[in-house]
Amino acid sequence: MSVRLHQLATAAGIEVAWRDAAGKMQIVSDDSLRAVLNALELPCGSEAQICESHAAFMEESTTSARPLVTSALNRPILLAGVPGRYRITLESGRVLEGIAVRGKHGIRLPALQEAGYHRVEMNDTVTTIAVAPARAYTLEDAGGGEKLWGLAVQLYSLRRKNGGGIGDFAALSEFARQAGTHGAHAVAISPVHAQFSADVRHYGPYSASNRSALNALYAPLDMADVRGDLIDWPAEATARLQVLRDRFKNFQEHAALVAFRREAGVELELHAVFETLHEVLSANDPAARDFRNWPQEYQNPSNAAVARFAREHEREITFHIWLQYLADQGLAAAKQAALGTGMKIGLITDLAVGTSPAGSHSWTRQDEVLRGLEIGAPPDLFNRKGQSWGITAFSARGLRHKGYAAFIGMLRHALRHAGGVRIDHVMGLTRLWVIPAGLPSVQGAFLRMPMDDLMRLIVLESQRHKAVILGEDLGTVPLGFRKKLDIAGIAGLRVLWFERKGKHFKPPQQWTKTAAAMTTTHDLPSVAGWWQETDIGWHEKLNMLGESSEARKSDRAELWTAFQQSGATAAQRPDGQNGAAAADAACAHLGKAACTLALLPVEDALGLQDQPNLPGTIDEYPNWRRRLPDDSDALFGRRDVAARLAALNNARKS
Repeated sequence: MSVRLHQLATAAGIEVAWRDAAGKMQIVSDDSLRAVLNALELPCGSEAQICESHAAFMEESTTSARPLVTSALNRPILLAGVPGRYRITLESGRVLEGIAVRGKHGIRLPALQEAGYHRVEMNDTVTTIAVAPARAYTLEDAGGGEKLWGLAVQLYSLRRKNGGGIGDFAALSEFARQAGTHGAHAVAISPVHAQFSADVRHYGPYSASNRSALNALYAPLDMADVRGDLIDWPAEATARLQVLRDRFKNFQEHAALVAFRREAGVELELHAVFETLHEVLSANDPAARDFRNWPQEYQNPSNAAVARFAREHEREITFHIWLQYLADQGLAAAKQAALGTGMKIGLITDLAVGTSPAGSHSWTRQDEVLRGLEIGAPPDLFNRKGQSWGITAFSARGLRHKGYAAFIGMLRHALRHAGGVRIDHVMGLTRLWVIPAGLPSVQGAFLRMPMDDLMRLIVLESQRHKAVILGEDLGTVPLGFRKKLDIAGIAGLRVLWFERKGKHFKPPQQWTKTAAAMTTTHDLPSVAGWWQETDIGWHEKLNMLGESSEARKSDRAELWTAFQQSGATAAQRPDGQNGAAAADAACAHLGKAACTLALLPVEDALGLQDQPNLPGTIDEYPNWRRRLPDDSDALFGRRDVAARLAALNNARKS
């Protein structure tokens, strides 16, 4: 063991020791530490290199001025550098001047009593101070004392007449209107991040190309209906993009598109350039689907060759901007459809924890994302090999050096047409399990993130947009993390399957008030599927670890007892084949949750057996491909669906 190596790793934010899911302390091997440090551009091949890297890192951390620092209302502001006369221009326009003093941890400026992004000028240096309010815009703020409920839906699964083979934003508008008519105050949707127009095989919503752009396939488009139960993504993407190209042939730019393009700025331009480069370069070279295999002159967006390419392909770049415009207009219409019914929250978008390392965001923000590292999960009781998700995420050092620009832009994009956002794997705000490229997950390590800065920016943007923030806090949650979320006004998730004391299910009246209640999630069995052991059947078929039928029989008895005790049902427990009865009771049970918001996945509203995604599989299970059985008018017109939603609605009011 190298003491200096451990010191460097700790300084760089790597947790040398960590506690696993069984509560046992684990020590990261020196080989793994070296692999992670090298990926973080901190050479450590020798003791001399370790000392040099440590000295350079500490110098960078303590003396380098940062473009943006965060603070909280009425809290002193700390900056790096040399004290001097300062001038603070508040976002409101008011100016404060004075002389800074040196404090224990840096230059100290007086506390500010106005939230926002403020400009500080001192010693020829300009810094933005992001001052966050005490809490985010909470579910309680949105509800005004009312216990709200909403529906969660996989956007692609929706159907509409003349809607083609996937759900789009027009289908979302229809769904939102129906949901609001039945009393819902929110519609939570799956991620709508941009994918790869030139690689139609790529469709996983949580491994997208760019989280600051939209999936162009969701732009409203009338096409012949496709009646299959499973989506053929390559075929559907190819067909939709061809129709869109045909429409674009006679397209003339108009004022609305010009304004959209100007407002979106360089982020949109570079995404469109990436899409065009991706298509041209990969047309005859499959390896070029990954920009890291492009010719050197195109690998960095700031290269002169990229600017020259953009000038030569202006029409194609405009096509991709037009696609983003159509998608943006469609999502805006869906937002208005939701709010037009009187919803207090409206749409809740989903923000994935990372993006493809070969994608647009990784190309445009190379200094702000992790390179040579993938993120995932450490080994646990259910997956002893751990998980590598094949995606990358933001770099803590990169974000600090660039003033958190990519993170702020991503947040604003997620909230542009939404009343809230669900942050996937919200524990990623405090640490990420990073795995050096080419190594198995067990050789990864936890890398700390600048949680205070990220949380303050989320809180600030939440209040500016008057939008609620949900955090997916499921899995291995660091000690004390949920309390920090609660203090910040970020609502965690309380899922039926996990709300237990020993073998007993907790009464919903005891679930956390400030959280959002759910029967299940896209990664877990639906109520009917769980009751009928559909998930166990899949696990057995694919030789995966999971609960046994014998254990499920006992759990069914426990769950039905919980349903009876909560007042969700007075009926006797149905047999193991009656998933519909279980879904009926679960909806009423969910409605009785103490949580301010209850989100019912549409699969449980419909009593469906199959879950959208089965973690640990790729092609063995039809992940992200299942469609709902009918369009929204027909679904909400079903007697069983109406009864479940009425039971949920009544329970929220009781």
